[in-house]
Amino acid sequence: MHTEISTGIMVETIALPSEHLGRTVTVNFYQPHQTAQPAALSLLLVNDGQDLEAMGFDKMLGYLSETRQITPLLVAGIHCGEDRLNEYGMAIGPDFKGRGTKGAEYQRFILEELLPFIYGHFRISEFKERAYAGFSLGGLSAMDITWNHPEVFSKVGVFSGSLWWRSKDKDAKDYNGDKHRMMHQQVRAGEYHPGQRFFFQCGTLDETEDRNRNGVIDSIDDTIDLMRELLQKGYRDGRDMQYFQLQKGKHDVPTWAKALPTFLKWGFRGPGEE
Repeated sequence: MHTEISTGIMVETIALPSEHLGRTVTVNFYQPHQTAQPAALSLLLVNDGQDLEAMGFDKMLGYLSETRQITPLLVAGIHCGEDRLNEYGMAIGPDFKGRGTKGAEYQRFILEELLPFIYGHFRISEFKERAYAGFSLGGLSAMDITWNHPEVFSKVGVFSGSLWWRSKDKDAKDYNGDKHRMMHQQVRAGEYHPGQRFFFQCGTLDETEDRNRNGVIDSIDDTIDLMRELLQKGYRDGRDMQYFQLQKGKHDVPTWAKALPTFLKWGFRGPGEE
């Protein structure tokens, strides 16, 4: 365990052994050095937590907290492992290339190991609310876990999400985007979860692929299409969903660092934003 205090934010690094994943998971915890009302504290889990270090997240969180643009927040930055391509899948099973075989185990790690550890370690009986976020494949994982556990997570932030994740090769003759994109199909087959909210971010330079040749890159198409599925379930654009598109935004850490404060202010709006 290693703890530092910077810009009013305490950063604590924990090595957490996981039976479900068969490895030790490094987690960086970011929290205000002083919290006047512990009951007002919310929890945010972030996949690819190692990227938060590269963003200087402690300074970002410190500034937003100090200026009261966000409410008190405990953030758990979960470092990915060497088998990221399998852990950051979906619980229902692997994609058409067999990737994501440990998606279910990763969900069990979050629900049965990480969350109980957080409650015990920080001696918190309950959070004001719980949210999840992730970048790229980590965004797909965050969306999958949040969607399947509405009783646990009320918000999700998906940054350049790998929402193309599919059960059949897009070059196959019988490929159908509505049928074979796995997250879209899961939402379509699911139910409306009252109280859940969704934040999606894409960059116009996220990629160059345009499989349907409509002049819109696939990452944006996949995201907008998923939002349409959510609309069909009863979620409302602007109230339950927020889409943030960055001009010239790329599929990289600097772009996500620019988008992250927008998500934090959307999800945990403080009095300084009113």
